[in-house]
Amino acid sequence: MPKILASCEPDDRTVVDLLRCFDGVEVLLYDPNESALTTVQQHADILVVPFRGSHRPIPLLAQLPHLQMVQLLSAGTDEWAPHVPGDVVLASARGGHAHSVSEWVLSAVLCLYRGWPALLDYQRTGVWAHRKVDPETVAGKRVLVIGAGHIGTASAERLRKLDATATLVASTARDGVHGAADIPNLISDHDIIVIAAPLTPETRRLVDQDFLAAMPDGALLINAGRGEIVHTDALMAELQSGRLRAALDVTDPEPLPAGHPLFTCPGVIISPHMSKNVPGTAQRCCEVAVQQIATFIEGGVPSNIERRR
Repeated sequence: MPKILASCEPDDRTVVDLLRCFDGVEVLLYDPNESALTTVQQHADILVVPFRGSHRPIPLLAQLPHLQMVQLLSAGTDEWAPHVPGDVVLASARGGHAHSVSEWVLSAVLCLYRGWPALLDYQRTGVWAHRKVDPETVAGKRVLVIGAGHIGTASAERLRKLDATATLVASTARDGVHGAADIPNLISDHDIIVIAAPLTPETRRLVDQDFLAAMPDGALLINAGRGEIVHTDALMAELQSGRLRAALDVTDPEPLPAGHPLFTCPGVIISPHMSKNVPGTAQRCCEVAVQQIATFIEGGVPSNIERRR
C-alpha cells in the first residue's frame, strides 16, 4: 500500500482530502516545520510539499529511504531539483497557477500603461490630475512572451483580448511558437516583454545588459518567472535612466532587502512574489498535484514530471 506524506497545515487540507479519496493508499500527515520524521513517516513512498513555504521540507529528504516521488504544489521545480535524488520522480503542479499569474500580468500591464502610479501620487497630495498623466493603450502593442507553458500562453491570450499582438517563445520551436535561439532577433520588435519561463541554466541571467539594451525606448519588462532570470543591476541602470519600465513579482535577491535601491527606481512596480495568491489557486494546484500522483500510482508517467539531466 503506497504511503503518501502530506502537510498538516490548513493550506494543504484540500490535497489531504483529495488523497484520502484514493483506494489502497495511506495518507500520513507531517509538520513542514519539524526537523525530524517519526519512524512511521520515514516509510513514506511519496512526499507532497506544502503550498506555502515549499522549501521547508527539503532537509527531510534524507530521512525518506523509500521515497519514490516528490510532488510539488508550485509551477516551478528549481528549488527542489538540486536536492531530489535522480531516481526519485519530481513533479510540479504546472497548470494550476495559469489563471492567477496571467491575471497578475494583465493587471501589471494596465497599471503602468494607464498611469496608475503617477495618478496615485497626485491623489495622495490632493491634486486633481486632469491631463497631467499621459496614459497609453494596450491595443496595437506587440508583446513578446518568453515561456510558452500554461502561464505564458494564458498571459498571451489575455493580452490578445485587449487587441495586442503576442509572440510566444519556448526553449524549442514548435508550430506557432519560436525557439529560444530567435530571442535576440525578436527583442527590438516588441513593446512589452513578459518573462514566464522557468529558471534553468539557459534562462539564468537571460535578461542581461545586452538584452535590455535591445529593448525599444519606453518598453515594459514584466517578470512573472524567477528573479534570477533578470540581471538586477543591469535592469536598475535602465530604470534609473528612465529608458525602460518594469513590473516584477520576483526579484534577485528575494526577498528584496529593506532599503534595496530597486524599491525606489523610477518606472517600476514590485509585488512580493504573490501573483498566484488569490482565492482558488490552491484548489487548482491541489487538483493538478493529485492527478499527477494518481498517474504515478497507476504506473504511468506524470505529465508534469521534471526532466532532469
